[in-house]
Amino acid sequence: MAEEKTSFISHLEELRKRLIICITAIAVFFTICCFFDQKLIDILIAPLKDALPPGTHLIFTGVSEAFFAYLKVSFFAGILFASPVILYEIWCFIAPGLYDKEKKYVLPFVFFSTMLFISGVIFAYYIVLPITYKFFMSYTTDVIKPFPSLREYLSFSSKMLLAFGVTFELPIFILFLSKIGILSVRTLTAYRKYAVLIIFIVAAVVTPSTDVVSQVLTAVPLWILYEISIVLVKVFNRKKAPLQDAS
Repeated sequence: MAEEKTSFISHLEELRKRLIICITAIAVFFTICCFFDQKLIDILIAPLKDALPPGTHLIFTGVSEAFFAYLKVSFFAGILFASPVILYEIWCFIAPGLYDKEKKYVLPFVFFSTMLFISGVIFAYYIVLPITYKFFMSYTTDVIKPFPSLREYLSFSSKMLLAFGVTFELPIFILFLSKIGILSVRTLTAYRKYAVLIIFIVAAVVTPSTDVVSQVLTAVPLWILYEISIVLVKVFNRKKAPLQDAS
């Protein structure tokens, strides 16, 4: 019992250490991004700006709304730029439970996880957000005019970008579950039709447009990522088999 308690405390201390490093990295990048907040704002509002009717602008109604909006954008950018550090610390936290031959994948894990996260953000920025805002602005009439709030827009856009960044980590997540024995190629293949159904349901929820094309544009990349996950699990299992036979 004492050994289990000591082990639990050591895990908490290790988690605390990793969290401090992640928070520090976010704080550093957040501070740097604060010096470029206007540029970041211009980049983030571009999808909405292209969809707004002529002469329409973002507004803020609270005295401090614009100030905190700029801070939130800098904070989101700080998380984005600190993502390699965050992913590396996640790996370092789970590494003690892995075999020595599996610990060597730290650099590929951090690299591909970062690339997938950034790919999800880019996909949301260039595909999902423009389609979404064009749909919202389609309700504009001669009587109904849009006056989008800066705070609400930045909050919604940041959540969408972050959500797609995390969602695009699907192959890494599935590969990890396969390595610890929760998922297998047989399971992923047998439940493929249910996975595809869930993917399209998620796409329909995430994409507010009733246009089938926009929903398909959102669902297809997730479906492709699921298929990539199956291939990755096959490849790693194939590499693992000779080691087991040799033992």
